[in-house]
Amino acid sequence: MIHEDGVQIKTEKSNITTMMEFILLGFSYSPNLQWILFGIFLVLYLTILMCNSVIVLITRIDPTLQTPMYFFLNHFSILEICYVTVTIPRMLTDLLSQKGHISFFTCAAQMCLVLLFGGLECLLLAVMAYHRYVAICNPLHYGLIMSPQVCVQLVTASWVSGVPVVIGQTWQVFSLPFCGSTTINHFFCDLPPVFKLACGDTFVNEIAVYVVAVVFIMVPFLLIVVSYGKIISNILKLRSARGRAKAFSTCSSHLTVVVLFYGTASTTYLQPKPNQSEETGKLISLFYTVLIPTLNPIIYTLRNKDITVALRKLLSKLST
Repeated sequence: MIHEDGVQIKTEKSNITTMMEFILLGFSYSPNLQWILFGIFLVLYLTILMCNSVIVLITRIDPTLQTPMYFFLNHFSILEICYVTVTIPRMLTDLLSQKGHISFFTCAAQMCLVLLFGGLECLLLAVMAYHRYVAICNPLHYGLIMSPQVCVQLVTASWVSGVPVVIGQTWQVFSLPFCGSTTINHFFCDLPPVFKLACGDTFVNEIAVYVVAVVFIMVPFLLIVVSYGKIISNILKLRSARGRAKAFSTCSSHLTVVVLFYGTASTTYLQPKPNQSEETGKLISLFYTVLIPTLNPIIYTLRNKDITVALRKLLSKLST
């Protein structure tokens, strides 16, 4: 009797374990490319860590970079490190093991962090656009508007504001019943592929996703568009061609990052579900989770004289 009960309990636990686990398909359909993909993603990940860590270091120790612009860039680089660390190490592990098993709670935690850091990136890009607007369009009051206290408040608000929304949305998604296939055709737990595994009507949940996407993607984007509309209008009024070129150059890096990130993220989270191809979605996700974070520090360093000068000073100190 005890033995039978034990077997019954063990069977129940086994069933619960099976139901509480997903399988990330990732890139398992191309096992011949396993080591090539592993090497590429490992190099990209190490590049992101190294480049962003260097930006964080020099913006903290170089006295000439103790300004609001580089304060925001410092936090943006920290965010990039956090953002890629949520997805790439897991992807590298799955490429090695070729299994892709991920627990229900780990999947939920990964989705929560991806949404949190992605939303935070949108907010920080909007804050950086507002900073550019104040610097170019309202230079006389720049020191008052962009005081250290205000900068800290803007960054803190960006970090904190999305937390309750993202936690609530993640809980809403993972409270849905899941049945049938447990295979997620993706390399991390993202909203669209997880929704496809849910049973029943997910209309209300999808509407909630679109609402949050509009708030955290489109609203900051509109703020960026308005800021740069005023910036460009103000720059065109400058009589000096050299002054216009300098003003445009200070904005070009940020604009490039905005276009790259928003172009890919909005395609994933604002595109209607029937139009989403799984393979296309996976490719687009690679852009905004791996490729763009790799390009961001390069864009900011190569197009920024202050950063390159500070980097040369740091390298000269280390070499002596």
